[in-house]
Amino acid sequence: MTTTSVSLEDIFSLARQTLLTAGANEENANAVADTVMRAERDGSHSHGLFRMPGYVSSLRSGKVNGCADPQLHSRTPVALHCDGDLGYAPLAHQRSLDALAEAAHKSGIAVLSITRTHHFAALWPETEALAEKGLTAITCVSYMPSVAPFGAHKPLYGTNPLSFAWPRPDAPPLVFDMATAAMAMGDIQIAARDGRAVPPGTGLDTAGKPTTDPAEIIKGVLLPFGGYKGSHIAMMIELLAGPLVGETVSFASKTRDNGDGGPPQGGQFILAMNPTILSGDDWAEQSEAFIERIGQLDGVRLPAERRHKNRHDQGARQIDDALLEKIAKII
Repeated sequence: MTTTSVSLEDIFSLARQTLLTAGANEENANAVADTVMRAERDGSHSHGLFRMPGYVSSLRSGKVNGCADPQLHSRTPVALHCDGDLGYAPLAHQRSLDALAEAAHKSGIAVLSITRTHHFAALWPETEALAEKGLTAITCVSYMPSVAPFGAHKPLYGTNPLSFAWPRPDAPPLVFDMATAAMAMGDIQIAARDGRAVPPGTGLDTAGKPTTDPAEIIKGVLLPFGGYKGSHIAMMIELLAGPLVGETVSFASKTRDNGDGGPPQGGQFILAMNPTILSGDDWAEQSEAFIERIGQLDGVRLPAERRHKNRHDQGARQIDDALLEKIAKII
């Protein structure tokens, strides 16, 4: 694989121009391009420019509304809802997260349901933004079937990522963002592109046999992490990001999808909690002592530590030449 050095500014500009050319308006293009640039900046390559072909195909097919105008409503003081107007999720987040944070700061806890949207990015930007406002946050989304429930050989669940963030007074938030599949589909696709094997237990081929060949897993099925434990968490996310918020579960999302390669319409569940109201003023002292103890253990790296380190480097990023050529062809 050969790469080209591309500045963060140029990554944003490339993503923005690609989206504008494909039919997005400026507000939607800017929101998505910022998300793409931040993914590349932080080293989350599977959610950066790698996603652009899917963004473009879903705009050009008409499935995604490139001029979406998400609307936020308060169903109760602590239950907020955003109708994404069939657009991409980043603009819905921009219009909703401040209000969610305000409600949680005031009442101790608040929830945001997002519907009629297309989520195609990492989840950490949402939870991290809330943690930077002093809140604890949890969010999840489902997708389309690619993961077999524990004991099965056919897909039913999406990769169903879950993100959690914990605020820290004098340090970046503690954040994790993980698929409930043994490996995120984007990482599987990149491994297949680069000709790399994946760890045993990641998935099965079309005959239902274990394989470390990512190309065979793409044709076959992913497995949940941790056996039945990860499988049950994936099931929980199907319900939280589907029926609870007023959207569909993964297999129903696939039924109405047009198969253009972009993200399906779906929902998102976001919970924000104010630790000061819920626990009192000593929460930070206790949590910092706990986090410090974790960091003292040999071989342990705190989640998001590498991402925050990458963020301090504002230099150019190495982007796969074949991907750049692919993007150039679609615009």
